[in-house]
Amino acid sequence: GVSLMPVVGLGTWQSAVGVVGKAVEFALNNGYKHIDCAMVYQNEEEIGTAFAKVFNEGKVKREEVFVTSKLWSTFHRGEDIKGACEKTLADLQLEYLDLYLIHWPICTEPHLGTMFPMDEDNKVVFDSKCPSFAETWGALEQLVKDGLCKNIGLSNFNKSQIQEILEISNLPGGVKPACLQVESHPHLPNLDLLQLCKDNDICFVSYSPLGNPGSCFRREDQVSLLEDENITKIAAAHGKTPAQILLRYHVDRGNAVIPKSVSEHRIIENLNLAGFALSLAEVDTINHITDKTRYRTCDVLHFKDHPYYPFPEEVSQ
Repeated sequence: GVSLMPVVGLGTWQSAVGVVGKAVEFALNNGYKHIDCAMVYQNEEEIGTAFAKVFNEGKVKREEVFVTSKLWSTFHRGEDIKGACEKTLADLQLEYLDLYLIHWPICTEPHLGTMFPMDEDNKVVFDSKCPSFAETWGALEQLVKDGLCKNIGLSNFNKSQIQEILEISNLPGGVKPACLQVESHPHLPNLDLLQLCKDNDICFVSYSPLGNPGSCFRREDQVSLLEDENITKIAAAHGKTPAQILLRYHVDRGNAVIPKSVSEHRIIENLNLAGFALSLAEVDTINHITDKTRYRTCDVLHFKDHPYYPFPEEVSQ
């Protein structure tokens, strides 16, 4: 069930209810063929209404659009996964997903009526059964066999965790991960993961490719990539915006990108990456931005005590 993924998609993380539907509708009617969603974004119902409207109008067909969603951490037990996928499909008003990802390797306690289970000390309640990757991945493989998903993959997994999933998927009847989605930008290029994906024919999707300039998760001292002197100089030389330079940088490396926006102007701008190319010297300049500045915006430190936390080496001792 391998599908072709358009390299530029519309991200919907932190796109608020009340505006996200209009953004998705505008994007689909203006050339986008790739929409990235997730249950935990809590906006899939509105996106589903937009899908239904656009597809019913007939200008864009469902089979022309690559739709991704993600399994949240409270649904990692094998018996809960099909129901979670079916809930997403119902909300999105779709019969199948092109890609379904495990959103995070961390699993949290299910069946408590919330996607964010917390104890009396305001700490995350982790899954008391802590299902193995084999259990969770096996249930996702069954979704492919049942026709609910064309492809399955991973998000926010580290190198050893990806290798474990690859070993599981190599068993008879297994389904190989088609995609890895991780935070990636010049402040966090994730080159080791990119190489691992290339070596194993896994599509690499960069979320927060602009460094997440509007995110509530940014630290106060975090430098904006859109204002980086090197990026602005390259943008001026090409007559492009800093955002277009950053997105072109990813695409030229073979990455797909899912910049989030609800601005019609920026939605169009982010898709308009043709007609120019970065020189080898410009690429080298961007490659070295991380030498002086490195940030991970989405470090989910509230998960840091979980045995599957993917960035343990980055946690201060």
